[in-house]
Amino acid sequence: MDWNRQSAEELATSLRTGEVTSVELTDEAIARIERDDKVINAICVPDFDRARAAAQRADQARARGEDRPLLGIPVTVKESYNIAGLPTTWGMPQHANYVPTEDAVQVSRLEAAGAVMLGKTNVPLGLQDIQSFNEIYGTTNNPWDHTRTPGGSSGGSAAALACGFGALSIGSDIGGSLRTPAHFCGVYAHKPTLGLAANRGMVAPPASALPVDLDLAVVGPMARTARDLTLLLDVMAGPDPLTHGMAYNLTLKAPRHERLSDFRVLVLDEHPLIATGLAVRAGVNRVADALVDGGAHVERRSPLLPDLTEAAALYMQLLFSGAVASFPVEAYEQLRTRAAGLSTDDRGLVATRLRGMVFTHRDWREANNGRELHRHGWRQLFAEFDAVVCPITPTPAFPHDHHPDLLARRIDIDGVEYPFLDQLAWAGLATMPGLPATAIPTGRSAEGLPVGVQLIGPMFEDRTPLRLAELLEQKIGGFRAPFRE
Repeated sequence: MDWNRQSAEELATSLRTGEVTSVELTDEAIARIERDDKVINAICVPDFDRARAAAQRADQARARGEDRPLLGIPVTVKESYNIAGLPTTWGMPQHANYVPTEDAVQVSRLEAAGAVMLGKTNVPLGLQDIQSFNEIYGTTNNPWDHTRTPGGSSGGSAAALACGFGALSIGSDIGGSLRTPAHFCGVYAHKPTLGLAANRGMVAPPASALPVDLDLAVVGPMARTARDLTLLLDVMAGPDPLTHGMAYNLTLKAPRHERLSDFRVLVLDEHPLIATGLAVRAGVNRVADALVDGGAHVERRSPLLPDLTEAAALYMQLLFSGAVASFPVEAYEQLRTRAAGLSTDDRGLVATRLRGMVFTHRDWREANNGRELHRHGWRQLFAEFDAVVCPITPTPAFPHDHHPDLLARRIDIDGVEYPFLDQLAWAGLATMPGLPATAIPTGRSAEGLPVGVQLIGPMFEDRTPLRLAELLEQKIGGFRAPFRE
């Protein structure tokens, strides 16, 4: 039995029946990492001694009759989460020796659920790339093609799952950082509704781990099956016990439907600002065909859909105004000079990003008001539909590109070049209004690369896209290993 390919749900069943122990699972996972991670470089901070000790405690707890959601199951954690005693660097060389003394709230929840943490997974510099490389830990490779990226910023977690380095992982998402790596590596991820899962301790060093409400950014689960996403989200979801958790507990709403034939789905494969590559379009169509075959009501367009051009502009403005807020004054003034030189007629995404970088608070308030109008538009759409299927990015995983200036990079979409950061438009469709979105694999491209799509659901109804993901997994298949034993 190759335990490293089993789902967390399957492992939990085998642990309960005594077919395997947590120590055995953990030893096999560590052996797999030591054997295969030399070429992938997904696990940047191994924590094997503590993992083995945690596995022993899990087996002892089970022998006493305890049973918790993740008891004894090996998992990984994105490097950006604080784990007491391990470095948290966010890939920034100046913080290579920063070691927090307190666990992030989500790490504490994993531990309380009985998970065995194998170590931390690689990230890009400052989490600000669609790839995963930095000067401290090097480059993480895509398990399907080592010349390509696994995505970012949760690329190490996605690569680890594809390789069998643990059954689950936790990551974060502001620009598709959960969904894009899942799409590039052929695994599953869920971007929760904004604010659904507490984020304390997922903070850039050396900042204090405070219970702040982040704008756009969320923390969320990654897995090799859709059902495992739900299992892990149930562990992660809920308010911070230092703030909202003092007032209420969270109960997630049940999915709108249990059968595929009851779902009403809007399918999108075109964006007005960026092309959709043939491989990704084929993935969207595979899902659309599966929905129709399963009896779901499928539409390709709706007048209720918020304007995609305006949505992309608002997302870029909100994202980049926050991204440069801590820039040095000199760098900020240089951006102001560049933005002032833009033509008033230039409404492209490159110009939009640059203007967003130098937003005043008045500008931000105006963009935020636009966001609230879009949120209301989505509420109206989800009165008629249960989910929206669309791309995550326009292409499968692209070749490594370590050019230091993200604004100078380009992305090739079927032979046509676009500004590198324009590919964020699809991810931002769910991020800007704070909607939940589940990334699912749909098959492979002609080059053999994984292709995924996202299922966007109604705000605070995360179980609806998750249930749709389970049903589609049954129809079109799910995770496929990138290599044979």
